[in-house]
Amino acid sequence: MIRWSRFNIISVTLGLAFLYLPILLLVIYSFNASRLVTVWGGFSTQWYGRLLRNSDMLNAAWLTVRIAVFSATIATVLGTLAALTLVRYTRFRGRILFSGMIYAPLVMPDVITGLSLLLLFVTVGIDRGFWTIVMAHTTLTMCFVAVVVQSRLLSFDRSIEEAALDLGAPPVRTFFEITLPIIAPAVFSGWVLALTLSLDDLVIATFASGAGAKTLPMLIYSQVKLGVTPEINAICTILIGVVTIGVICASVVTKRREVQRQRDEQAAAAA
Repeated sequence: MIRWSRFNIISVTLGLAFLYLPILLLVIYSFNASRLVTVWGGFSTQWYGRLLRNSDMLNAAWLTVRIAVFSATIATVLGTLAALTLVRYTRFRGRILFSGMIYAPLVMPDVITGLSLLLLFVTVGIDRGFWTIVMAHTTLTMCFVAVVVQSRLLSFDRSIEEAALDLGAPPVRTFFEITLPIIAPAVFSGWVLALTLSLDDLVIATFASGAGAKTLPMLIYSQVKLGVTPEINAICTILIGVVTIGVICASVVTKRREVQRQRDEQAAAAA
C-alpha cells in the first residue's frame, strides 16, 4: 500500500497546477468580454462568433485537420507493419539499421528532422505544400505508432494465429480476421496519438510548408508575435476540447476491448 506523505501531496499538487492551471486560464479567458486578454470584462461568447467569421483561421484549421487525418492514417499503416516486422522477424539482415531508422524520430530534435526534410524536398525538387507536410508528419509519427503496436504484439498469444493457420486459413486472412481485431485497440491508440502529434506540430510543419500552406499552429504562432487575442484563446479552447474528447474515446474503446478480450479468454479457458 502506498503511503502519501504531506510532501508528496504538495509536490503532486504543485506539479499538476503548473501543468494545467495555464490551460484552465486560457479556457476561462476565451469567454472574456474584454479584448484585453489579461483584464476580465465579463462573460461573453463573442470571440467564438468572430472566430467563425475568420476565414484565415478556419482555412488553417481545416488544412491542419486534413493533414492530421492523412498523416495519422498513413503512419498507422506503416507503423503497424514496422512493428510486425520487428516482433515477428527477429533475425534478418539489416534489422539493427531498420529498427534504428524507425526509432530515430523519437530522439531526433524536431529542428534537425525538419531541416533534413527541407533539404530533401529542395534537392528532389518537390514543391512544398500540403503533401510535403503530410510526408513530414508521417515520418514524425510513424515511430510512435510502431512503439504502441509493438508493445501489444509482444504480449500477443500466437497460438490463436497458429490454430487458424492449422485449420487452413491463409496468412493474409489470418492477419485481418485474427491478428488485427486483437491488436485493434493498440492500432487505434497509435492513430489517435499520431493525430494529436500532427495537430500540435509547429517546427517540422514550418520547414515542410510552402506558399499557401499554413497550418493552424503556424498561424497562431505568427499572430502571437503581435499579441494574444481572444480569438486565439477561443480556437485553442476548441482544440483542447477536441483532443480531450479524442483521448477519452480512445481510452474507453481500449478499455472495453481489453475487458471483452479478458472475458473471451476466460470463456475459452472454462470451455
